Amino acid sequence: MTSQTLINADRLWSRLMALAEIGGTPAGGVNRQALSDGEIAAWRCVIGWALDAGLTPSTDAAGNLFLTLAGRDRAAPPILLGSHLDSQPTGGKFDGAAGVMAALEATVSLAEQSGTPARDVMVVAWMNEEGSRFAPGMMGSEAFAGERDMAAIRAVRDTDGTSVGEALDRLHQAFPDLPHRPLGFRPAVYLELHIEQGPLLEAAVCTIGIVTGIQGKKTFQVVVEGAEGHAGTLAQQERRDALASFARMATALHDEIGTIDADIKFTIGRVAVVPNAPSVVPSRVSFSIDLRHPDNAVLDAAGARIAALCRENASPCTVTVTPLVDATSNAFDPHLRASIAEASRKQRHPAMAILSAAGHDARHLAKICPAAMVFIPCRDGASHVEHEWAEPDHVAAGASVLAQVLRELALAGSLSSARA
Repeated sequence: MTSQTLINADRLWSRLMALAEIGGTPAGGVNRQALSDGEIAAWRCVIGWALDAGLTPSTDAAGNLFLTLAGRDRAAPPILLGSHLDSQPTGGKFDGAAGVMAALEATVSLAEQSGTPARDVMVVAWMNEEGSRFAPGMMGSEAFAGERDMAAIRAVRDTDGTSVGEALDRLHQAFPDLPHRPLGFRPAVYLELHIEQGPLLEAAVCTIGIVTGIQGKKTFQVVVEGAEGHAGTLAQQERRDALASFARMATALHDEIGTIDADIKFTIGRVAVVPNAPSVVPSRVSFSIDLRHPDNAVLDAAGARIAALCRENASPCTVTVTPLVDATSNAFDPHLRASIAEASRKQRHPAMAILSAAGHDARHLAKICPAAMVFIPCRDGASHVEHEWAEPDHVAAGASVLAQVLRELALAGSLSSARA
């Protein structure tokens, strides 16, 4: 079977573009944040496509969406593949959605061309990968893998005060007939297609990235407490200016942490000032820190300095540093990576090994089962922006490679023989 017949590329692209209209922005991007009306609408659309193909939809307590193609051995651990449907507030058409649509197309094409697989094949759309509305992200995959407690997840609130629990209940109320499955199980394997979100594949003129692993990531929430005062009457030496303390902290953090080496990624991405009024000395500043590095030892050492640097520059204010995410670098399954490389070779798609600089749900699945990722290029490496773009041919090529790896796994008598 050739790469041209493994999937229906036109169907894949038309569905991806239809999905992009849900939450579409005037600038051509997507605002479809986790557990929003837009994501509920996306669920309806994707569930409809799945039902038309004979797949069975279900969900769980974490708001993950599963679409199941039943296999001959229903007791065998299923093959799981997918990504996420939520976006950044000014996100693009492809981040996450391309992975879900590629997984659905690979699974539907498998059913159309080969009938019943040896075991269940399940497409998944994980809840809140992005973490833009509810922080931190990857809540669905972390809950699925047993890494985060559902009570703690449900308690998280967005900037409007809505909790994850309230939003999850609303999501489930929108689908009263959707079956609920127990939270978490051990898949046979997990596969995820994603745009690279970087420039390396495009620069190398490579269509397929064989992802070796994901660099480590730590995130922190920092709160600086000072005191309000009149901007025109309070003397400088008497001020407890939270914004001035934040400025010193930010400078110290960037000077020390941000210059460790060429691979360090240090970001202060969100800052909130209270009361945020032109003539009032700021009393409170909260800000986020995102720290990444492929070497866990370097990441740990850098992370250990953050609280100390904040304290050293806080006076006369106080500061609280709360760690949120502590995700170590991981490596993906070598057998699955070899299968992706072989599928790329057979289909004559230029391919290269690549480390993921961005985080993905596959990081958490890799802790409970063999996992791997397929990357495709995105124009100029741009992602989390409204002009994010992937070429139709690249989307089709990635989905076709995914479909070939899935086919070999799903039709094999045992996964060990398929991965040998």
